[in-house]
Amino acid sequence: MTQQELTNDAISLLKKLIETQSFSSEEDQTAWHIEDWFKRYEIDYKRTQNNVWAINKYFDESKPTLLLNSHHDTVKPNSAYTKDPFKAIVEDGKLYGLGSNDAGGCLVSLIATFTHFYNQKDLKYNLVIVASAEEESSGPNGLNSMLSVIPKVDVAIVGEPTLMNLAVAEKGLVVFDAVVSGTPSHAAHPNDDNVLYNAIDVLQWFKDFKFEKGSEALGDVKLTVTQIHAGKQHNAVPAHLDLVIDVRVNDAYSNSEIAEILQEQSPCTSITPRSLRLNSSSIPVDHDLVKAGLAIGRTTYGSPTLSDQAVLSCPSLKLGPGDSTRSHSADEFIYVNEIEEGIQIYVQLLEKVL
Repeated sequence: MTQQELTNDAISLLKKLIETQSFSSEEDQTAWHIEDWFKRYEIDYKRTQNNVWAINKYFDESKPTLLLNSHHDTVKPNSAYTKDPFKAIVEDGKLYGLGSNDAGGCLVSLIATFTHFYNQKDLKYNLVIVASAEEESSGPNGLNSMLSVIPKVDVAIVGEPTLMNLAVAEKGLVVFDAVVSGTPSHAAHPNDDNVLYNAIDVLQWFKDFKFEKGSEALGDVKLTVTQIHAGKQHNAVPAHLDLVIDVRVNDAYSNSEIAEILQEQSPCTSITPRSLRLNSSSIPVDHDLVKAGLAIGRTTYGSPTLSDQAVLSCPSLKLGPGDSTRSHSADEFIYVNEIEEGIQIYVQLLEKVL
């Protein structure tokens, strides 16, 4: 099987994935398509819930292990679609369809790359591939659930659209639920402690607040108030107002440190993190994977968007065909030649490392 034949087959697989609904936690049928690939290429694979995974034929426990990972779940299509999100349409070199860019193109490219190396002997690294579920929802049955199932991973490539440049660091995420308090009253009566007016100063505090430590790779921590909810009827001043705050964390802080700072300094009555497990991630710039990528002309950057890197404790590199700005957009697409280039670059990169 030539690399071009693998590439053509990968594009065919992507079309099947696009035309099969696979919202987070509902990926059972796309998992079947991925299983079918492994069967046709006579690759010994396993399926754990909706995660499909395999190790290279000559896996050697004495060698370090490199994880190749991307996901086959999608978000739901937004209302601005003009094309059928579940129909794989090729126009002007673009392959349209839900999940084409995020992250179907990355996934099929990594599957093809794994298949290219599957039967090779005497590799420096073992390979394990995981086509994972529930990435978009950060659910309990995605890659995080596989880390105790697959062999111990020493380093990882996570397939997300990066224009095949090297995301050597990625911001973490903490979502906070906060409460602002006031005095409830009838709207007709005086009230100097109206929670809605109190919230003006609180919102201004969040708008102005800056975390002190920046990062060379990831820049500053980004804090954004994204939701506000208060009140149930027009003639009653509510007792409290609820906020949701989205914090994208650089590698200068742990998620716990971010929570401690906001709990100590914010003017809210209470502020509580939903989870502290989605940490920032990175890979040393002198790691063999990064040096190999630079040697073939790729550039490095820090990514502001979250991926399954957040659940990994080992060094990890985010790398894949497609453009992150197209993710979750209407009429999502990936260029066919981006998939072709993606497989070529993945293979070139691993040839230098393996």
